[in-house]
Amino acid sequence: MINVQRKCIINELYKGRSTKMLLEFSCSNHKSIRKDVLFSALAGTDTTKIEDTKEFGKYHVLKSAVIYGANGSGKSNFLDAISFVKNLVLNSIHHQPGQGIRQVPFKTEGYEVPSVYKIQFVIDNIRYVYQFSLKQMLVEDEYFYFFPNGKQKKVFERHGDTFTAGRSYRGKFDSCKDVLKPNRLMLSCAANFSTVHEVEEAYQFFRDDIVIYGDNLQDNWMNYSLHAIDSNATLKNTVITFMQELGMGVKDIAIKIDQSTPEPNDIPPFLAPEFREKLLNAPMDRIDAKVVYDNFDTNLIGEESNGVKKLFAFLCPLIDIIVNGKVLICDELESGLHEALVYGLLKMFMTTDSGDKFPQLFFTTQDTGLLNLDMFRRDQIWFTELKEDRSTDLYSLAEIQNVRKDENIRKGYINGKYGAIPMLNLNFENIILSMNVSKTKTL
Repeated sequence: MINVQRKCIINELYKGRSTKMLLEFSCSNHKSIRKDVLFSALAGTDTTKIEDTKEFGKYHVLKSAVIYGANGSGKSNFLDAISFVKNLVLNSIHHQPGQGIRQVPFKTEGYEVPSVYKIQFVIDNIRYVYQFSLKQMLVEDEYFYFFPNGKQKKVFERHGDTFTAGRSYRGKFDSCKDVLKPNRLMLSCAANFSTVHEVEEAYQFFRDDIVIYGDNLQDNWMNYSLHAIDSNATLKNTVITFMQELGMGVKDIAIKIDQSTPEPNDIPPFLAPEFREKLLNAPMDRIDAKVVYDNFDTNLIGEESNGVKKLFAFLCPLIDIIVNGKVLICDELESGLHEALVYGLLKMFMTTDSGDKFPQLFFTTQDTGLLNLDMFRRDQIWFTELKEDRSTDLYSLAEIQNVRKDENIRKGYINGKYGAIPMLNLNFENIILSMNVSKTKTL
């Protein structure tokens, strides 16, 4: 049941942007990924929890998916491939002549074998397909199509240093001829040096609608959240409402932000004089954030646990994603959070009404407490597993035969029924015994 108060607040925050969705992503020769692996957000034929999906033509699209797998099996590498594509689209325009594209191929393949990345997504009910391949740290091929009225239409195709525009776009990319380089994506160049609507839509999707979260970004998210709460009373009330629904007992959030320059004694003495001078003249935000409970308040940064701080840092961007229908890619969602809070966040994400928007959440986790068919459909549960050549395989629970709808998925996963877990068949007693024997011989 959707909380009425929450739904009203979300409606106040709603900004009226078009519906956008991720449909599929595939890649090959990227870190531990050797052969092509495919992740699909298209729902299968199972009608379970069909109300949690969004209809798109004759298909239904999943709102969320979770990836399980042993440590080192490639979960993070797959999400890293999505992040790599996003960053290359946004930043390759800045690559200088002679600079190679920094990408890590599979060990035995190397840069001689093409690394291929393909993504399908929806903007305002129109499907887009974008693909490129890299070889020897340079762009080998690239193409961009979209499907108005369900029919394929070419925007551009690129082979090496040359490109061809679709029939409707002839002459539209002439300004890109001088800026297109072997180490730059055509989509990146066209977004900066042309005014083609479809290119702008795709570029904005990568820039604004694919959101990557990891521990290295937590400080940035905290800074964003505290500023957002301080400047937007409606958002602040929304955060408090969500925290109360998560059982946090928060009554208020008091934030005071002052901008000032640091004192000379605050600057480390070992810094170069010119750098010290620069810091002394740069305004800095001094943020005092207090969490107010029934009988006391706490300093958010100095007194609260890492879990509470992560929750504060996570909530504002998550609300923005829910309100504006963005795609959140999150590695190890449960890191630093109690499993009950993770469950609550997922429930909040799945049950909050976003109007015409369709936010999506794709994440990795080791928390097997989430692994049940009351939370997810079978096609929402994915696994990574290392093959014999130490490369990553990616597959969904829906691809495994004879999985009953009432099956204990958590128990089956732990027992190795679906693969994707470490091999725990070592005889540790014999190993310890052999070590003791070897030590005795040495003595």
